[in-house]
Amino acid sequence: MSKIFTWQMVEKDQPFELVEQSIPSLQEGEALVKISGCGVCHTDLSFWHYGVPTRHELPLVLGHEISGVVVDGSPELIGKSVIIPAVMPCGECDLCQAGRSNICQKQQMPGNDFHGGFASHVVTSSQYLAEVPESALAQHELWELAVIADAVSTPYQVMVKSQIQEGDFAVIVGVGGVGIYGAQLAKIFGGKVLALDISQEKLDQLNQVDIDQTLNISGMDVREIKKAVKVKCKEMGAPSNRWKIYEMSGTKPGQDLAYVLMGIASTLSIVGFTMDKLEVRLSNLMAFDANIIGTWGCKPELYADVLQLVAENKLTIKPFTESFPMSEINTVFKDTLNHKLNKRSVMIPDFKQIGE
Repeated sequence: MSKIFTWQMVEKDQPFELVEQSIPSLQEGEALVKISGCGVCHTDLSFWHYGVPTRHELPLVLGHEISGVVVDGSPELIGKSVIIPAVMPCGECDLCQAGRSNICQKQQMPGNDFHGGFASHVVTSSQYLAEVPESALAQHELWELAVIADAVSTPYQVMVKSQIQEGDFAVIVGVGGVGIYGAQLAKIFGGKVLALDISQEKLDQLNQVDIDQTLNISGMDVREIKKAVKVKCKEMGAPSNRWKIYEMSGTKPGQDLAYVLMGIASTLSIVGFTMDKLEVRLSNLMAFDANIIGTWGCKPELYADVLQLVAENKLTIKPFTESFPMSEINTVFKDTLNHKLNKRSVMIPDFKQIGE
């Protein structure tokens, strides 16, 4: 093998172009990973369509939800099945030393700081590669686990940050590609989970993971929704205060609603991303003695915990992902942009030119 194949973003909002490249020489501490799957994230759409700048100049290979097998690098890693963390910190700066490595300002993110996973192979730092246990692979194809790199690990970290406890009322706003895992994790952490969405099809998916408290908020105004949520809270026997609210839709209406739901001693976690701006009354934070927290990616050291939940069948991934040949990347991005796909799309390399 002397070549790798990549789908590159050459211009914003234009079709990705297939480019053949020579494999660069590995530097010390780097690994070459043969990609098994790379998930399509809303962040990729933001880079491609919504004008969010990448830190690496174009052309760039997007994709930061990557699973694969190490084929070159440190001998002890070769042959290992791994997840590449979406956020790889420096490990040395003040933020890293203070336990905030996920927001390290020297971090490296695939598909943003360097070429990412919409390719046959990727060159990456080997320091934080998360080895996939055989017990997880016994029940999953490696490509299915690519979503752990962001869609699963990001809500896992926010559960930890929000300090959700047994019996807390956990409101998940949006159960799409990230929220579907956020709802499961809130339940795993002991929360009494209520899922909100405008899509009944997405809410119905939760039946597969025994989450039956849902509310279709399509056509409802925020006052109606808040009233209905309070009724659900009482019916579920959850506390009327200290709510844990997780905004995972990445939309302005979702964030508006999440802020309105905030009450006495609540914690609002912002997980979804949008370029839209909100107008809110910040004094609510003072009056309710409430908290708002953000979250960016996930600390690499938490990946082992997530993989263990998958290996123990406590966290379900399989029904909520769908694979596509990487050669269909332009169609998949357009369909994702137009909300035609209800499962997390994972692109699988189909470059027949590459020999084994």
